[in-house]
Amino acid sequence: MSFNILISDPLSEEGIFPLREAKDFNITLKTDFTTEELLVDIENYDALLVRSQTQVTRELIEKAHNLKVIARAGVGVDNIDLNAATENGIIVVNAPDGNTNSAAEHTIAMLMSLARKIPQAYLSIKNKKWDRKSHVGVELRGKTLGIVGLGRIGEEVARRAKGQRMEVVAYDPFLTEERAETLGLKMGTLDEVLAVGDFITVHTPLLKETRHIIDASAFEKMKQGARVINCARGGIIDEDALYDAIKSGKIAGAALDVFEEEPAVDHKVLELKEVIATPHLGASTIEAQENVAIDVSHDVVRILSGELARNPVNIPSVPREVMRKIEPYFDLSAKLGTFLAHTEIDGIESLTINYAGDLAALRIAPLTQNIVKGFLQRRLGSQVNNVNASYIAEQRGITIQENKTTAARGFTNLITVELKDKNGVKRVAGTLLNGLGPRIVKVDDYSMDVVPEGHLLLVYHTDQPGAIGRVGSLLAENDVNIATMQVGRAVIGGSAIMMLTIDRPLNETELSQIRGMEGFDHVIAVDL
Repeated sequence: MSFNILISDPLSEEGIFPLREAKDFNITLKTDFTTEELLVDIENYDALLVRSQTQVTRELIEKAHNLKVIARAGVGVDNIDLNAATENGIIVVNAPDGNTNSAAEHTIAMLMSLARKIPQAYLSIKNKKWDRKSHVGVELRGKTLGIVGLGRIGEEVARRAKGQRMEVVAYDPFLTEERAETLGLKMGTLDEVLAVGDFITVHTPLLKETRHIIDASAFEKMKQGARVINCARGGIIDEDALYDAIKSGKIAGAALDVFEEEPAVDHKVLELKEVIATPHLGASTIEAQENVAIDVSHDVVRILSGELARNPVNIPSVPREVMRKIEPYFDLSAKLGTFLAHTEIDGIESLTINYAGDLAALRIAPLTQNIVKGFLQRRLGSQVNNVNASYIAEQRGITIQENKTTAARGFTNLITVELKDKNGVKRVAGTLLNGLGPRIVKVDDYSMDVVPEGHLLLVYHTDQPGAIGRVGSLLAENDVNIATMQVGRAVIGGSAIMMLTIDRPLNETELSQIRGMEGFDHVIAVDL
């Protein structure tokens, strides 16, 4: 099978080498599409690679009937309608690591330039002035750098600042004391970081919660004469409030690489001599441009080859070392969801997934998404995938709950999926047995040991002599071979269950024959 790839923004040839190397990939490199042309042509492509030039709107996405992946060669995805992509089952990937070094270096360059007034001194020289008195700076050694947001780039900035013998204090909602100690920095609340920083640098994504996180009230909490740096995302700092804080003398200066509206050439903050600026150059190095393109190109190849993306934006993402641990459970998790989808469902209310054992210590959101996908695909078809499964469940009023416990009842790991509808709760549990692979180990309250594959026949019946024989005889009469059988019961003569693996699926007539036998309450055919 061949795939058509469109690259609509300039990317280096070295960066797209993984696409060139892949088999059956037809690559179109066209960076001068008009909006109208792209709306017409997009339906011909399986993958779209962009930087910041192409606007991937809802209108474009809804015309991209074959599109499976949108790749942003960079970190920000502001030019991509993520909601539309998710609703249409399109994976969006980016390159969060490719420009980490470049962005961190640029932040330190801006920090030093701000401290020593290098751009102002340079302009003075260019204007044929030798003015040393106006450009007296401050040293970094012994100063405190406050970092707001300690992700990949924030951590790299912290390491470099330590190299300048600065004190570093950071705020991040996910920062732990152990991590702070490893990095050799102090952790604090946002207000504490603002209060102690001689320099404040921001490294958060631009979200509803972080927009204007540095506003007029934040400037009031800062030291007199503090300096601020933004090489992250425009909009994190309220630029009008920054202007007022500098004019009042509260803030000594600012270094800005990003702005709320770009290109930014007319904003009043740029008129201040205390402000230095660059035109969004944080990722503008040869190495970074190649790295981000290489990263997303590899992800495009992975996705179109049926593998997992390394850097998905609109599906749950976990660190690679965690993914290696949970990946063996992907097939099992989807089949547990599919198994429950074969049961008779009336007014489904919720799916509850319980993780027990070692899995409880891991970030297992991708497994939950996989279970939901397996469940919904049975009724809704291939339109449901790992990208839009949760969205589709929400649209249908299905509540997804996730619980964890270390108690796995004799198993290393156990995944239990519970379906609640108007008729009550249905339950299936599975695990991986060392050296034997995936197993269904419980159905409702009955213990089992069944390989989750092939054609299964689940029979609820009254425990009585001859029940198993009658099912076996009927299947034999219809020339259906039984591969395996598992049985379970609550009490002698009470409710019981049998699960058979058979060589072919039963038709409705054959199923009706079993359902019509006395003492057989419920018969379910399951295809895995």
